[in-house]
Amino acid sequence: MSTLHLDAEALYTDLLSGVRTLLRPDSVLVGIWSGGAWLAERLQRDLQLAGEHGVISSALHRDDFSSRGLSTADPTKLPFEIEGRPIVLIDDVLYTGRTTRAVINELFDFGRPASVTLAVLVDRGGRELPIQPAYAAARVTLPKASRLRLARDDDGRFSFDIQEKKGEGS
Repeated sequence: MSTLHLDAEALYTDLLSGVRTLLRPDSVLVGIWSGGAWLAERLQRDLQLAGEHGVISSALHRDDFSSRGLSTADPTKLPFEIEGRPIVLIDDVLYTGRTTRAVINELFDFGRPASVTLAVLVDRGGRELPIQPAYAAARVTLPKASRLRLARDDDGRFSFDIQEKKGEGS
């Protein structure tokens, strides 16, 4: 049983400050479904950015499709032009890097951005691919059998759920 306690709301405040430093004049926020999309939605509002944030799904580009099956993720929604835009990609938890790789592939299906910058709430290490965030509000080490998930309550407040996996495969 893990005794790690992460204050998701305090980390969100740090993420807000970090993302502010990453923004360029033409930047757009794209949140990775689902936790990253929740974060991007709130960042868009709190940073008072014009327009809408985007949401991107990794479902069509996953390298573990055969073991995970078809995802129930919402489809990608990018309500702006991708071509030539600086993209700030937002995720809740960065672990192996495989989801990030998949969403970058999905993003390039819509055009060639000027840049893609990754910002995450929590970097838990354990990378299997050479992907690093430009900003992480926290860096923690968890056992491989642990799963860290962002939750959002009805008032939009964030919290974390830490679970021990019952086997391999996530």
